[in-house]
Amino acid sequence: MGNHVVDLRSDTVTQPTPVMRRAMAEAEVGDDVYGEDPTVKRLEETAAQMLGKEAGLFVSSGTMGNLTALLAHTHTGEEVILEANAHIYYYEAGGLARIAGLIPRLIETTDGCISPEQLIEAVRPGDIHFPPASLFCLENTHNRAGGRVLPQDAVERVVNCAKELGLKTHLDGARLMNAAVYQKLPPSRLAEPFDSVSLCLSKGLAAPVGSVLVGTREFIARARHARKLLGGGMRQAGVLAAAGLIALTEMPARLEEDHARARRLGTGLKHIPGLEVIGEVQTNIVIVEVTAPGWDSAGLTAAWREAGILANTASPRRVRLVTHYQISDADIERVIAVTEQIMAQPPGSR
Repeated sequence: MGNHVVDLRSDTVTQPTPVMRRAMAEAEVGDDVYGEDPTVKRLEETAAQMLGKEAGLFVSSGTMGNLTALLAHTHTGEEVILEANAHIYYYEAGGLARIAGLIPRLIETTDGCISPEQLIEAVRPGDIHFPPASLFCLENTHNRAGGRVLPQDAVERVVNCAKELGLKTHLDGARLMNAAVYQKLPPSRLAEPFDSVSLCLSKGLAAPVGSVLVGTREFIARARHARKLLGGGMRQAGVLAAAGLIALTEMPARLEEDHARARRLGTGLKHIPGLEVIGEVQTNIVIVEVTAPGWDSAGLTAAWREAGILANTASPRRVRLVTHYQISDADIERVIAVTEQIMAQPPGSR
């Protein structure tokens, strides 16, 4: 199989592009905690403009961006309403409870998109027995739903409902650019209904580090204080922001290539006996359920690893594969061919 490794664990594994490396080396910098880094300022202004908001804040990670937003929107002891498999709840180390002091109120869905009816039912009446609900969050694209895109009309309906209920609203838009490309809508349209939006620069867009959080100037001022509280005040951060600017301005235009390769991967894998592709492959994530007797997700990922293919387990019987700019058409065909060979073998025969 050669020495080339096909790394489908995440779109966070990418190396910075040559253009990013040059921009980082040449970046004009200053102390960002003092508000003196011109490259960070340019990134924050660019992100805010692209997403149709007044101001932006550069943070070190998507997790920090989301937690910063929670802290800026809420007070300790309040309730945050989330989809049951939301990244903020599932994958962010419990920061919403441990650090922000919030109580999650979870709503089960099949596709990551909460309906107005579900939201209305989840918001309990004012009563001394209940924590007051203050914030409603959505995630687009939805990671655990297989990179699923939330339809914009459905998003607008439920966010309008949240506002009528007196809730602040936040979008975990880690892969918002993938959702915008899929729906052929400007990213500002996807961001417009929400009070705040986080966008990851190192998922799909190939920056080595960082996310941006956008909202009103007043919100970003509170968020800047929250970022400092979390230890996120970076100094000459322009060397990172320079790569983020390239990610924002140049990389979204090629995301459809990732989507096309993911669709091809899903099509190839779903025809292999013992595997089932879950749902429609819309963006750059493919979720595969291992149905063959004697096989599970750990066994399949171990067999792939021996063949130079890396993927993550999503559950005892499900694996997740993610395409990105360093995955080629040839890589996709190799994964399909190798998987056919693996699944044709009896379990335990390797």
